[in-house]
Amino acid sequence: MRVFVTGGAGYIGSVITSRLLAQGHEATVYDDLSRGHRAAIPAGASFVRGDVRDEAALRAALQQRRCDAIVHMAALAEVAESVAQPELYHDVNLHGTESLLAAALACGVGRLVFSSTAAVYGAPARVPIDEEAELKPTSPYGQSKLAAEIVLRAAASQGLGVTALRYFNACGADGACGEDHEPETHLIPLALRAARDERPVHVFGDDYPTTDGTCVRDYVHVVDLAEAHINALERLPECSGVFNLGTGAGNSVLEVLGAVETITGRPVPRQVASRRPGDPPTLVASHARASEVLDWRPLRHLLQCVSDAWDWLCAHPEGYQE
Repeated sequence: MRVFVTGGAGYIGSVITSRLLAQGHEATVYDDLSRGHRAAIPAGASFVRGDVRDEAALRAALQQRRCDAIVHMAALAEVAESVAQPELYHDVNLHGTESLLAAALACGVGRLVFSSTAAVYGAPARVPIDEEAELKPTSPYGQSKLAAEIVLRAAASQGLGVTALRYFNACGADGACGEDHEPETHLIPLALRAARDERPVHVFGDDYPTTDGTCVRDYVHVVDLAEAHINALERLPECSGVFNLGTGAGNSVLEVLGAVETITGRPVPRQVASRRPGDPPTLVASHARASEVLDWRPLRHLLQCVSDAWDWLCAHPEGYQE
């Protein structure tokens, strides 16, 4: 396949691009580099710099590269930022998806895999969360992703096969492709930096109704996520729909810090802070549907996630060098 990866200079997008190339597909990365890194784009991929809201530029790139499939990763993805700038999130995440959809239909693209999120569920009534759970996003980020899902779902009647993958806490690294955000908000890279730099990481709440009082999240390796995207691409249009991507098992914040200490051999200094508003005690996915329909199962455990992320950080102590 000739695959068009929007946001392919970002963390997960770069890993997907690398894995597509390794499996013999052609890949074109489309990214405005506002959050991604030119240095993250794997060798062998074509690159087009552009805004996902620019329908004309999208159409030109799709036509020039003769792409027949899309992985749509380009989005803004910080919950706190979305609360402060909801209009921006609506513009990029929803209007960007609408622009891409119009370009895809005009160019005759047959398959599209959409990067969605567990944030569409909000605070779930039960865990593990399956795809039939009520959709109650509590942030503009989650709301914008759900709105984009609805727009894409409607495109099925126009001949486009669409799959939305709702993933939980992406983590780990894949060789030269790793996690480099500014500012960084994800627990594992923050904990690794805390161990390296001997500066405390914040633990937001230690009084939750969990085994150790800290939040439990479902940490899924970025390579497992990438493989799910490729499985979905290869099975479209038969596998259209929504699928959760998670391990089916959760780890608490303290368990993650313990894993970091095991891998690095260093203590992780920490400071307990008050709970963050809207943080549910536990978010764990059921991946039963993805296993059945996409033939996908997470293969990598938390210690491997932390180990791969630590290796990448040691090799890139200042992040990507542009």
